[in-house]
Amino acid sequence: MTASTTGSAGSSTGAGHESRYDPRLANSDLEPLKHQSWGSYNIFAFWMSDVHSVGGYVTAGSLFMLGLSSWQVLVALLVGIGIVNVFCNLVAKPSQVTGVPYPVICRSAFGVLGANVPAIVRGLIAVAWYGIQTYLASAALTIVLLKLWPALMPYAQAGTHGWLGLSTLGWGCFALLWVLQAAVFWTGMETIRKFIDFCGPAVYVVMFVLAGYLIHRAGWSAIDLSLGEVRYTGWASVPVMMGAIALVVSYFSGPMLNFGDFSRYGRSFAAVKRGNFLGLPVNFLVFSILVVVTTSLTLPIFGELITDPVETVARIDSTLAIVLGALTFTIATIGINIVANFISPAFDFSNANPQRISWRAGGMIAAVGSVLITPWNLYNSPEVIHYTLETLGAFIGPLFGVLIADYYLVRKQKVVVDDLFTMSPTGRYFYRKGYHPQAIIATVVGAVLAVIPVLWSNGPGMKTVVQYTWFIGMLVGLAVYYAIARRSAVAATGDSVQEPAGR
Repeated sequence: MTASTTGSAGSSTGAGHESRYDPRLANSDLEPLKHQSWGSYNIFAFWMSDVHSVGGYVTAGSLFMLGLSSWQVLVALLVGIGIVNVFCNLVAKPSQVTGVPYPVICRSAFGVLGANVPAIVRGLIAVAWYGIQTYLASAALTIVLLKLWPALMPYAQAGTHGWLGLSTLGWGCFALLWVLQAAVFWTGMETIRKFIDFCGPAVYVVMFVLAGYLIHRAGWSAIDLSLGEVRYTGWASVPVMMGAIALVVSYFSGPMLNFGDFSRYGRSFAAVKRGNFLGLPVNFLVFSILVVVTTSLTLPIFGELITDPVETVARIDSTLAIVLGALTFTIATIGINIVANFISPAFDFSNANPQRISWRAGGMIAAVGSVLITPWNLYNSPEVIHYTLETLGAFIGPLFGVLIADYYLVRKQKVVVDDLFTMSPTGRYFYRKGYHPQAIIATVVGAVLAVIPVLWSNGPGMKTVVQYTWFIGMLVGLAVYYAIARRSAVAATGDSVQEPAGR
């Protein structure tokens, strides 16, 4: 059963695909890749696309508005993104070595059928956020169109020209971006790779030009890395810094869990690690400094602190600058939406019924679902988001913890790849009729404990605890799974990672 751990990848969907794996568990998109071609730059660009969005801009800027001094923010930022870097490397390895996406590698912990539990939970979260991100990008596009053609203003009023809570102009912008994203996705991973290779650097060009323009207008002396009054000093600043660290980790919690879907394409684990280092600590630090410089300069120039980059660009007295800047941030948001909220549910839904749902079909299910939930109404209802998305989000930490505990602590990095694709009762990951109750129990326990401060946010001390729900869920899920799994037959038996026959 022992073989090399070198993986490879690159299957493609196509008619006439023949597989020696059980058809109830495999299709050409879920099987181990035959060619793994992504290098460090591709991983670097993946993280640039993830960070360089309107959401990333606002998140980075918010760190400098917590009442801390600039050096304290930078320390918290580096610690937080350093934690993200370590965790991403942990998630990356099992998928890179085996060449399979997240829902397939989860079969080792949850069972060959039980893996649908984390896959569907992850898919539902992604569908909701996919719709919301598409709506936010369309809202940015709407602002630009109104800036260029003020006569469109009546069609931006949902009360007089609109339906289901969205204006006619809003529907048009949303539909345009929905189609563009679907078109990029439908062309396949190679086109997506090229798209994200472009998106991240493009935003850097706009950010540097925007910063240069604002510095020219206000002068270097107007730059202030502390966006607001410094309210916390000495020991009083420690809890705030811890909260800032948790904010950084929580912001990246989704991409961290999803990262195996992309690391599987890495030509080597070393290349993936280099890309992570460049794309996370290095890139996030540079981007955050650019954000705070740009944001701080909006106060002396426009008379108010503007945290939305699209709004900042819209204030510039140049039609060309407005169009190029806003379109760039819109494209960047499309990039993060595809990599964070489109590709992963495509794998998740395909995993539920591999022979009937291809990767492309799974992605379109997610895309259609993102419209049916009317994300603009969801986004405009904080209470709905609080009780729905954050409740589902409480599962992200435990799912991460179970995966890490299973691969590193229980199995000691040993996975028999062929057994991930068999329904034979003698398969290592069949467990009880395809389900492993230990993993499901650990996930539920971790999620319940993580969701308590979310649902009981007005309780004593809960506003502080709620910042750490991801850590609570992750640690509880990891500890519970390890405690019960190491005593069962799940523990590694001495077999090393098996390379599938024919690779």
